[in-house]
Amino acid sequence: MSAAVLSPAGPGTVRPNLRVVRLSTPPAPRSVAPAGRTPVATGAGRDDARVRATAEQAPLQLTARGRLVVVVLGLLLAIGVSTIAARASADGPVSSAVEVTRHVVLEGETMWGLAQQVAAPGEDVRDVVLELVRLNDLPNAGLMAGQEILLPRS
Repeated sequence: MSAAVLSPAGPGTVRPNLRVVRLSTPPAPRSVAPAGRTPVATGAGRDDARVRATAEQAPLQLTARGRLVVVVLGLLLAIGVSTIAARASADGPVSSAVEVTRHVVLEGETMWGLAQQVAAPGEDVRDVVLELVRLNDLPNAGLMAGQEILLPRS
């Protein structure tokens, strides 16, 4: 094997064991930072500045996956809002106005006895007792003689 001697070559001279490499894109020219902004030096140097410059100029574009994520999030938000709205309207007052009469509790009368008198046929007396307690805003089902309570008109 013979060693190639590197010497200044004249025009048209071909050197052995050398090949020509061409770049697909020319190197980007140095850009000047806009007024008021300080260029940040990183390990990549010029390439980082070029990437930042093209990112600032490029408009925002969503990929197909990004569009899908936005649509799914929008649907979830709409479902959540409609669910909350449905609950709010369902929690409102549902019962219609109840006709009532005032009753003065006599000695020996109990809430259970009064609920039996007011209950509709087949209606559970326990539910009627609870309804009477709520209707009169009482802490419990205990009654005292002389107390005035409201009873639904039957």
